[in-house]
Order: sequence, then C-alpha cells, then structure tokens
Amino acid sequence: MMIGDYMKTKEKKQKKVKITIKNLIYFLIFIVFLLYSILFYNLYFTKKVYATKETVSENTEEVKISQAEEINLEEIILQNTEDEQREEYEVKEEILEYITTYRTNTSIPKGVVQVVQEGRQGIQEVTIKKTYKDEELISEEQVSQKITKASINKIVEIGGGAGTSNYTVKVGDTLYVTSERLSVMAQLDENSQKVATLSKNDELELKEIKDSWYRIECGTVRGYVKAECTTYINPNATGEEGTINDNSSNIKSASDLKSTVSFNMALNEPSGLSLEQFKKVLTDDNDKNNIFANNAQYFYYIEKQYHINGIFVTAVAIHESAWGTSKIALEKNNLFGYGAYDSSPYNSAYNFSNYSESIDLLARVFMKYYLNPKGTNIYGGEVATGSYYYGATLTGVNTKYATDKNWANRVYQHMQYLYNKL
Repeated sequence: MMIGDYMKTKEKKQKKVKITIKNLIYFLIFIVFLLYSILFYNLYFTKKVYATKETVSENTEEVKISQAEEINLEEIILQNTEDEQREEYEVKEEILEYITTYRTNTSIPKGVVQVVQEGRQGIQEVTIKKTYKDEELISEEQVSQKITKASINKIVEIGGGAGTSNYTVKVGDTLYVTSERLSVMAQLDENSQKVATLSKNDELELKEIKDSWYRIECGTVRGYVKAECTTYINPNATGEEGTINDNSSNIKSASDLKSTVSFNMALNEPSGLSLEQFKKVLTDDNDKNNIFANNAQYFYYIEKQYHINGIFVTAVAIHESAWGTSKIALEKNNLFGYGAYDSSPYNSAYNFSNYSESIDLLARVFMKYYLNPKGTNIYGGEVATGSYYYGATLTGVNTKYATDKNWANRVYQHMQYLYNKL
C-alpha cells in the first residue's frame, strides 16, 4: 500500500469515530429531555392522591381520596397549641416565719405571758409549678423549697403559778427585761441604730407606750425596746410581793363582750375575754377530741401578744378543721389547713409539732398580711406588709384568704356561737 492510500484510510477512520461520539452525545441529551418531560407531565397534569382509605372492595369507585390539600395546617397547629396544657416553674423568695414555742413557768401567775427569746424570720426560695390551659391558670403547686436564711424560734413563758393576773401596763410603771439579751434602739424600728444591750432582769422605767414598743430609761440608757420582751412582775420578789393582781377590774362582763359583736367588727382588736372565759366557751360537745378545750389558753395568749381577736382565730380554726376532726388537723396539728394547695391539700399543708404552733403562726399571719395596712407597727416591733389587706373585717379577709365567697358568713356564725356561750 502506498503512503498516500494509507493516509486516506486513516482519515476516514478518524472521521468515522468522530461521528459516532457526536451521535452518542445527542442521544443522551434526548434521553434526559424525554425523562424530564415525563416527570413534568406527572407533576402538573395528573390528579394528586395524598392518602386513601383502605377497603376490601375491588371496585375502584369506592376508593376515597383524602382532602389533605384543603386542610389549613397552620390553623391546626395553633388549635393544638391552645388546647394543650403547659407548665411554668417560678422561683420566688418568701419570708420563712418562725415558730413559737410555749413553756410553763410556775414562778409567774396564770395569764402572764413573757418572751424569753425573740423570734427571727428566715428566708426561703420556693419553686411553684403553674399549669395553664388556653392561657388560663388552672392550678399551682409548691414542688420544692430551699432555706437560704434559717429562722430562730420564739420562746414564750406562760404563767403556771398561783393566782391570776390581767394587769395592763401603764406609763410610769417599773418593768423588767425577760429575754436573755434585749437591744435598745434609737428609734422604734428594729433596723435603727442600737444604743445599748440590756440583760435579763434589768430594771426599766416606762416613759411612753408606742404600738408594740416602749420608750424606756435604764440608768443613763434611753431608747426604745420591744414591749413583748418586758414584764411588770419583779423577778426578784417572792410570793404575793411579786404579783400585781387587779384581775377583777379588767375582766369584762358577758353582756359587755356580746355588745361588741357584729359582722363588720374590727378583727385587729382583742376580744377582751379573760383566760377563764376562753376556757369556758371552748368547752363544747362539738369538740369530740377535746382539741380546742385543751388549747384554749393559746387563743388567749395570741390576744396578749399580737392584739388580735382570739375568738375570730378560734372560729376560723373551727371552720377549717370541722372542730378538729379533719385529717390535716389530726395528723399534722394544723387547725387551719395552712399551706395547703387545692391540687394537693394534704401533702402541701404545713406540719406542726403541736396545736399551739399553728394557732400562734396563724395569728401572726392574719395581723401581718390581712388585718393591717402596709407599714403598720404590729407585734414584736414588726411592720405589716398588708399584702392582702382589704379591711380589718371578715369581708376584707375573705377577699384573698378563701375562694369560698360564703367563708365570712360561716366564720361569723361560729363567732356568734362562741360569744353566746359567755
């Protein structure tokens, strides 16, 4: 073969190869275009079927097409969100009230109350679980608590000796310190400057009575002390010498006491009943477990210390505990259901060592939060917060203390019953 013929044959082969590759490319483009056309047709020109209802029939006319494409999904999500319950947890700081411990002192006459250790409030962090439905609060429950500052219990000595005394202290009297240590303040405010510290049995001269404070002089010391930490009884005297007994001139008659009773009476004023009168009205057949009869003196002591109507506190205890027969009263010594939440009343209710603790605490709670406006000087040099103050009456207390709108009427019925027993 000549060289010229060889070159022509090679060129033909190359040309043949080039044509084959080009055709292959065109063929692939055509296939892609065809597939794309089929996909486009199926997406836009065929009927959409989202879901079907299964059927045993082979008749295709019975196949039911879902209407899913017509459902507003945003609306469904919103509706489900609104219908579902949601929970929130709130951590708040609360005052931890101290507990009062009572003990008998046979060296002082009956009816006398002496504070030998001042109580101090603590602070606790409380976690509350709140449950909402449709943005409405339907329940709340205390799930945990943590004490950040411990409280100090108050210790009170009550008279258990011979005789009785209902003496009312007046300006000019000689008084004596009952607590181990007593601070003398520059102003009638426990946060003011302290000018001196007195010891138990130190002798004081009473210059002025101002709410729960006394302005006193003790040698060269002048200032204010808490009234509850003093007594008019000379601790160094013996027998009759140390007892001031003008009981008869201070006890009110039954008719005088009954005349003060009304639905709108001020509850932040003592009832005026003597210790014996409290014992009389609380000796009752309704008291199946003798709880009120055995603790009558404590309703008297809260009047002496906190200037509250003890009959009112008694009536609340009777109403809330069904005369001491409720499970919370019997098993937790809690006559008021104090601390109970509607969602778990028994578990959340406070537990007390004895009934005197619950009686004392509720008297302070009423005076501090319900019966006095914010800023009022109350017991032990403390000041009322007035958080739930709507008037010092049954109606005022009912506003926030109880959800039962008839609570005030029921409590008043118990108050009338007790006063009528005088």
